[in-house]
Amino acid sequence: MKNSIQILLVTALMSCGGNRNSITEFDEKWNLHQVGSVEWMSSDVPGVVHMDLLKNRKIEDPYLGNNELNLQWIEKENWEYRSSWRVSKEQLRNDHIELVFTGLDTYAEVRLNGEKILTADNMFRSWRVDARPFLKEGDNELIIHFTSPLGQNEEQVKNYPYRLPSGNETTDLQVSAFTRKAAYQFGWDWGPRFVSSGIWRPIYVEAWNDARITHSFVSTQSIAAEKALIQLSISIESDIEAMQTLLVGDQKMEVELIKGINDFTFPMEISQPKLWWPNGHGNPHMYNLDLKLLIDGELRDERSVNYGIRTIQLINEPDSIGTSFYFKVNGEAVFVKGANYIPQDIFPSRVKAEKYEALISKAKEANMNMLRVWGGGIYEDDYFYELCDKNGIMVWQDFMFAGSMYPTDEAFHSTVKNEVRDNINRLRPHPSIALWCGNNEIDVAWKNWGWQTQFGYSEEDSVEIWNNYLRLFHEEIPEEVERLNPLVNYVTTSPLSNWGTPENFNHSSMHYWGVWHGREPFENFKDNVPRFMAEYGFQSFPSYESLAKLTDTSSLSLDSEFISNRQKSYIGNDMITRFSEKYFGKAKDFKSYIENSQKTQALAMKMAIQEHRLNKPHCMGTLFWQLNDVWQGPSWSVLEYDGKPKLAYEEVKKWYQDVVVITRIQGDTVSFHVVSDCLTGFTGELSINISGTDGSLRNHNIDVSLEKNEVKKVFEIISRIKKYRLQLNEDGEVIFEDTNG
Repeated sequence: MKNSIQILLVTALMSCGGNRNSITEFDEKWNLHQVGSVEWMSSDVPGVVHMDLLKNRKIEDPYLGNNELNLQWIEKENWEYRSSWRVSKEQLRNDHIELVFTGLDTYAEVRLNGEKILTADNMFRSWRVDARPFLKEGDNELIIHFTSPLGQNEEQVKNYPYRLPSGNETTDLQVSAFTRKAAYQFGWDWGPRFVSSGIWRPIYVEAWNDARITHSFVSTQSIAAEKALIQLSISIESDIEAMQTLLVGDQKMEVELIKGINDFTFPMEISQPKLWWPNGHGNPHMYNLDLKLLIDGELRDERSVNYGIRTIQLINEPDSIGTSFYFKVNGEAVFVKGANYIPQDIFPSRVKAEKYEALISKAKEANMNMLRVWGGGIYEDDYFYELCDKNGIMVWQDFMFAGSMYPTDEAFHSTVKNEVRDNINRLRPHPSIALWCGNNEIDVAWKNWGWQTQFGYSEEDSVEIWNNYLRLFHEEIPEEVERLNPLVNYVTTSPLSNWGTPENFNHSSMHYWGVWHGREPFENFKDNVPRFMAEYGFQSFPSYESLAKLTDTSSLSLDSEFISNRQKSYIGNDMITRFSEKYFGKAKDFKSYIENSQKTQALAMKMAIQEHRLNKPHCMGTLFWQLNDVWQGPSWSVLEYDGKPKLAYEEVKKWYQDVVVITRIQGDTVSFHVVSDCLTGFTGELSINISGTDGSLRNHNIDVSLEKNEVKKVFEIISRIKKYRLQLNEDGEVIFEDTNG
């Protein structure tokens, strides 16, 4: 298979010798070794060191047992990748032969035929090098040397004038704040610590002559009843100065190229547009536009641009309640239902297409219309966003900053600005991108978590650290968003309000952790409903069967070393035990404990979501923590690491339906509320069967009529209820059912 791909690469480059440009994945054979060792081993690229060591039987599966504790030595070592690239005379006729590195994790020096061609320092950036001057006919050697992030930053950390908060890092040497690398790999309160190195995303060979298309995307300017105004933005890099031809679909454009980067915009009108709508509100229609660049009448480069016609606005402004926070899609206020998303593996290069497809399918099936890509993970693979486009899942996109403060030096700010540009340029074509967010929980941490006292900052230190925060998240990052993607809103941080003060629930976004971190009862979800709930949740264990695959059954108990190491929350299992026993009694064994933990989480999710939806339009969104898992351990996820739904997933699916009936029992008063997220009116019939504690049976049929996006109490009765069963019908079809007792 490798040989056939190599032949394809050579053929593709030969075919464009002086003519048509090409982009081909560099899929040569790679070898890896630990620096200081003479042994080389086979390597898979894209990949990371840990997976190659496993493949070559140098280590056991990192997820088995307590191997996390046994494999920390890997993060301290330096590693080297080596490949040989055979280049023909025909290939060398291209004016430019570039190597494009879409993901180097993290501190890498790249040498081609002994010459240093790149020094990389950021996992999240892409890197482009013109390799043409360093290539020769025949075999060419490519070596990539990775320095340990710990070794790279040890002296800087030790000599820094003060200690910086570093996410959830618990080791003595904490380098994550200095390292532009996925923060969760340094450890988080739901996952292990595996500080990886490697070529985690593909390398491409791009050969081009005269000119090439570098960026292209379509944005929606406005939507009217009969037409939409869109704009094509396209960047062309050129070696020549001349009038040339650009074919945009079936339209022929003449463009004047100068040497360097040429930016063009073309306004276009679409009659009778088919709009892109979020899941539950219509079809997420996608259009396609073909672009062809002709140089002197010959095809030189081409792109296919997929786009959706939609407008998404965040309305975050003062109102009669306090400060709003809601999304308008195509002019309509949409109640957001979704979850926070974390990377699907501690080693993201091993997440394949099938796993992305299964996860987005599960999100859609659970009636979600938004996922928040959390800022301690990664800017996701292109395929993730393509699936969100196709399935109507809006994306709240954090920039990759979480729970830390960051260095003030210019080199750090420079690489961050390049990181932001790279990822905005890559992601802005996707209609699913609904919001850019500067960071996760840093503003609220600085103002409420006591870092100044914890780290012993002087007044001068505090001023410097905070000013650096303002520079990053209030100046530099939003400036890039405004320049490159101005039609998508930006917020500096999530949340914008802190849950510790009751008044704050009237203002903007909220992460409510009174339940769990505040050890409050589930009933407090009712009294703590914000304008937009961006995080909340409750932990449960993955299934007994999932854990049993990782260790022997003697380690499957709450007090075992294995389970102790899997629980990463500082609270431990106390909250799970306390509330599962409150609602479901004391478990007879560990398997029952797991089952009760999942029942308890499901109850928490139900109670929270019901309150958020009942309080519309005060609250206009609910994103629970968290959708998925990074490994097999207790966490707030509703999907296990292998994608298996927990019980809470089914509750989310039920209570995220477009129209639901929520029952409230207060003493002898029972009320039934219909909540509709439909953007048109809703009419139906509610059938209720009530069994009273006195043995009475009552049946009620209520006609239901709601305006768009309405919450309405449709029926109330004075009765001591033993149990009830209800069905909501639309056009004779049951669309929602609920029962208790």
